[in-house]
Amino acid sequence: MIVGGGFAGFECAHQLSRLLRRHRSGATVTLISPVDYLLYTPLLPEVAGGTIDPRFATVPLIDKLPGVRLFRAFVDSVDLSARSLQCRDQEGTLHELSWDRLVLTPGSITRLFEIPGLAEHARGLKSIAQALYLRDHIIEQLELARIDGDRERANARKTIVVVGSSYSGTELIAQLSAMAAVAAHNFRFEPGDVRLILVERSGRLMPELGPELAARAEKVLRARGVQILVGVTLSRVAADHVVLSDGTRIGTYTVAWVAGVVASPLIAATGLPTEKGRLKVGPDLQVPGFDGVYAGGDAAAVPDVTNAGRITPPTAQHANRQGKVLARNVAASLGYGRTRTYRHHDLGTVVDLGPGFAVANPLNIQLSGLAAKFVTRLYHLYAIPRNANRWAVALGYVTNTLFTRPLVSIGLAQSSLGRFSASEQFISESPEMRPSDEHMYADELRYLKASAEAAAPRPQGD
Repeated sequence: MIVGGGFAGFECAHQLSRLLRRHRSGATVTLISPVDYLLYTPLLPEVAGGTIDPRFATVPLIDKLPGVRLFRAFVDSVDLSARSLQCRDQEGTLHELSWDRLVLTPGSITRLFEIPGLAEHARGLKSIAQALYLRDHIIEQLELARIDGDRERANARKTIVVVGSSYSGTELIAQLSAMAAVAAHNFRFEPGDVRLILVERSGRLMPELGPELAARAEKVLRARGVQILVGVTLSRVAADHVVLSDGTRIGTYTVAWVAGVVASPLIAATGLPTEKGRLKVGPDLQVPGFDGVYAGGDAAAVPDVTNAGRITPPTAQHANRQGKVLARNVAASLGYGRTRTYRHHDLGTVVDLGPGFAVANPLNIQLSGLAAKFVTRLYHLYAIPRNANRWAVALGYVTNTLFTRPLVSIGLAQSSLGRFSASEQFISESPEMRPSDEHMYADELRYLKASAEAAAPRPQGD
């Protein structure tokens, strides 16, 4: 039983089913996931920027996992002593499933802080819904700014604040900068009218990246008009402005919060020992004291045997490779092969910074500009685990090189579904945290109510 269909869970299911078929095993591999696809998260900034169709950032599980029993549901709780778990399907029906081997790879959710208004007015970038919402919302705000008679409010509509300069945050603001440039041309805004502000709490941009590449990325972003504020963060978020920790007030209707992740709430619900909120496991990815229970990916504190005393960071590169080790070790527990220790040597980082530029350090070779762009796109095309997606993304890259990116609000991303709780399945933590339908669809209910009142017959003479 594999809980979670992210990079670690997907790769574990893929490799384990192949191993078991090779050994003609009668074991059944079951993958439980709240969605029916693997989300290739590195493409989310390009989905938000309007250069990649959201379908091509998703890999259908049923296509790539033949022989794996797929169970679409939210896992609410795990009973380790009874070797069972309880989950809910899309309609809320409860199911109890038993297991002989358990692999916990539920992934992560956006790390939120107790900042007034953050959960209500900011949006993340951990799901397709959030990426689509950001794109639609920004385009709609720019369109509204064209007709808004209040100058201060119009300027706030044309201001975009991104908090967090990790890989995702930096790539997101680079894509939004390119989209804003198209909007400024189409809507005939004055140069500099659309403000893009990147807020980073640490002392410099992209603290995970080496200082040389980070400096190159910062130079390019500043040249494109991005304002970079370091050493500060948000202290309050409202519908039309934010207040920074140094007291600065910025008028804005768009706040993207990309300030890191924490393990899925399911991990805390198990009651097992954690480190930095992630489930403690041994070098073989097994949970100490529980035979047949394993964990990996963002939700697990996997020891980094190449750096004593440290745990591996929550990246797709680590999750993918941990999935392979999980598969081998689960197979070994069934008598097929031998147990392995997770050991990973970093192959480098790629960061796409929009049209014509990227930074990358493959095999510790420092690259920037078009060379890095080529390496970055080649890496993504290699890493996407489906040929149809590779083909579509490659065509998207060619199309965006030859033509201007489309600036269209498709209207499919409801604001309620873009919320952190709805789009990242916070509701899996406990029934008490499940938002009511009235809360989740508040915007839509208000709209329907107003429409009904407008359509109602009016008294004569009114």
